Amino acid sequence: MFNPISAFMGLFSHDIGIDLGTANTLVMVKGKGIVINEPSVVAIDQLTKDIYAVGLEAKRMVGRTPSSIVAVRPLKDGVISDFDTTEKMLRSFIQKVHQQNSFTMPRPRVVVGIPSGVTEVERRAVRDASISAGAREAYLIEEPMAAAIGAGLPVMEPSGSMVVDIGGGTTEVAVICLGGIVAGRSIRVAGDEIDQEIIQYARQKYNLSIGERMAEEIKFTAGSCWPLEEEITVQFKGRDLITGLPKSIQVSSAEIREAISNSVSTIVEAVKDAIEITPPELVADLMEHGIALVGGGALLRGLDRRLSQETKFRVWVADDPLSCVVRGTGTVLEDLDRLRRVLVRLQYAKPLK
Repeated sequence: MFNPISAFMGLFSHDIGIDLGTANTLVMVKGKGIVINEPSVVAIDQLTKDIYAVGLEAKRMVGRTPSSIVAVRPLKDGVISDFDTTEKMLRSFIQKVHQQNSFTMPRPRVVVGIPSGVTEVERRAVRDASISAGAREAYLIEEPMAAAIGAGLPVMEPSGSMVVDIGGGTTEVAVICLGGIVAGRSIRVAGDEIDQEIIQYARQKYNLSIGERMAEEIKFTAGSCWPLEEEITVQFKGRDLITGLPKSIQVSSAEIREAISNSVSTIVEAVKDAIEITPPELVADLMEHGIALVGGGALLRGLDRRLSQETKFRVWVADDPLSCVVRGTGTVLEDLDRLRRVLVRLQYAKPLK
């Protein structure tokens, strides 16, 4: 049924695509490109329950806040773990996009990327959070599908394409053909798990306690899955668990490679498992087209070479892999009628107004 109020609100709203990630949230506005790329972190005043800061400003506060303020990540392993905080974070980003139209409450159409392995309840939570945050229409798309579209793969054609999306909380592996996922794997091992392995390595080998931000910085600086032509060294900076005093240690990239080997091996096995259940006709397509790597994990040095050696396929890193999912949601918004088939259908969902 036509809703004139909703239509009027739509005149002042920008349709937006959202990559609601465990580590970072990216927002793309139809016709404008990516306008927000900030950490999925919210700082909350525990006394008033009000939002103190969102995104990059909130991430700077992690581990540095007084007792009255807590910095939290409302998503865990790619799904919502704190519904109210996620809703407030989404509302903040939606209002930030529409801050120039402050005379009216924005009511945009929204396409949100979600992991392919989530349950119906988790899918509905994302949709409800988007509606509660101010969207007049909310559509869901599985992240590997959005990533494949953003990477320029021919997802609607009768030819197989494979994408490996390594984010913060989940790794998504999918073989796509004719607008659907034919075979895939979703595991909750990704960037965050790699950070934790670095933290555990420092604790077990050097009796050194380091924080998540330090582990993430080390991962970006010296993390690798394949021997480097010139190994590099980085510093572990933290607290000595024996003396309780500050301590700094020089560590080589070879040691970091050893520290993260379990997570990398798990990701490689997930890719091989997906290939094993792929129909032979599509395997032939994959041998021709190769495997696309997207997400933050695609930037891990040597991952493409490691996967290529293990799978015997050509493996390539997509252009700007961090933004593939959100660019895919933007493409869907641009051509919603043709690409509607790639959207997730919720069971027993009420019709969108």
